[in-house]
Amino acid sequence: MAEADTEDAARPWPPPAGAYAEERGLFQLLQNMLEELLIHKPDDPIEFMINHLKQNNDDAPRICVLGPPASGKTTVAMWLCKHFNAIRVSQETLLFKEELRQTEEAKAYKERNQKIPYALWANLIQERLSNVDCIKQGWILEGFPENQEQAWMLQSSGIFPRHVVMLYAPDTVLIERSGGKRLDPLTQEVFHTTFDWPSDPLVQERLVKPEDLSEQEVSKKLLEYHRNFPEIFHIYQKVLKSINADQPSVDVLSQVCCGQLLKEAVADNTKLGELVKPHIDSGGPVPNNLVLKLLTERLSSLDCLSHGWVLSGFPRDVEQGEQLQKAQINPNRVFFFNLPYESIMERLSQRRTDPVTGERYHTTFRPAPTPEIQARLRQNPKDEEENIEKRLNIYYSNVKALEDFYQDAFYVNADQDPYVIFEFIESCIIKPLPCKIP
Repeated sequence: MAEADTEDAARPWPPPAGAYAEERGLFQLLQNMLEELLIHKPDDPIEFMINHLKQNNDDAPRICVLGPPASGKTTVAMWLCKHFNAIRVSQETLLFKEELRQTEEAKAYKERNQKIPYALWANLIQERLSNVDCIKQGWILEGFPENQEQAWMLQSSGIFPRHVVMLYAPDTVLIERSGGKRLDPLTQEVFHTTFDWPSDPLVQERLVKPEDLSEQEVSKKLLEYHRNFPEIFHIYQKVLKSINADQPSVDVLSQVCCGQLLKEAVADNTKLGELVKPHIDSGGPVPNNLVLKLLTERLSSLDCLSHGWVLSGFPRDVEQGEQLQKAQINPNRVFFFNLPYESIMERLSQRRTDPVTGERYHTTFRPAPTPEIQARLRQNPKDEEENIEKRLNIYYSNVKALEDFYQDAFYVNADQDPYVIFEFIESCIIKPLPCKIP
């Protein structure tokens, strides 16, 4: 009997129950309540949680912005704070803008050019994030934690970010950026002498050059960052979003791509894979019933039920959307990306692949670095203009009906700066769905 009870307890919630809980924010609410109970260990858990629900804002953002030197952490953190009306917390704000119990002790280390102990940083952060403004408005923690030890200290202090934004870029780009970095001491905005120079003469006059910008110092910090990054990634991988700070792109949550899913089924020699393989080999479309079986199997797995999923490029028409609905696979957010015809052709028709390394390039946006690589690049037949045109015609013939089917969908202008796109998508994902009270 005990074994049967254990099996029942481990079984994932059915999709309808999961959808109900997500719509009303129950998963996040339960997680927050459990965290608070484990941190504070109150004698009267019921009374404690009643007071917690009255006083705390569990919808407030709790975000860490991490990345190597010169990757743009300050810019992204300030942008998120402005968007969410949250509180920015960084080493600079903790040392020079806050009056905390251990601020003077931390400043003394700084003045002696000594490294501030991790435990001291954790204490400062814990005290700052426990203030009323951070509880009510939420917080953006910039540049911390830097390593595994700091992350564990945050966790032991009850600090659990809901989202971690991880910036990355080639070291050569970061070293080049660091030399031209300038700081506005009045607003704390970061500018660059080459890439982002302010137009206001008054702002130009007051810009200052930050400390420790020698190439040797930046290289040293980059080595330390690369040594610590795998541990940080491992700790926060379930809530981590990566952004290419050189050519910005956003990877929101874990993606479940239909095309990749089909290939994996074939590669794994599953029964469904054997049925799918002839269609892939011939280049023809895979029948809807096979795709749906693969999706149902994949999205019903424990990781998708526990952490959610992002379905890319599916459904392609209303029939597929209705089949998903019948299978009780209901997305809680749907995004339609809109892009002018000319931009689509430019992006796709100029893509090239290096058959030796597998690296992807673009003749305009990311050309090959050497003539030797350029000479051996190949174009995928599907990126020829004639084939792009066929795919577009199919898309245009189905999209209007799909838009009518998903009436609550969000529409994204994909022909703009990736950071702007990220801002919109991030806001739609982080903010909870409106409660549907009958």
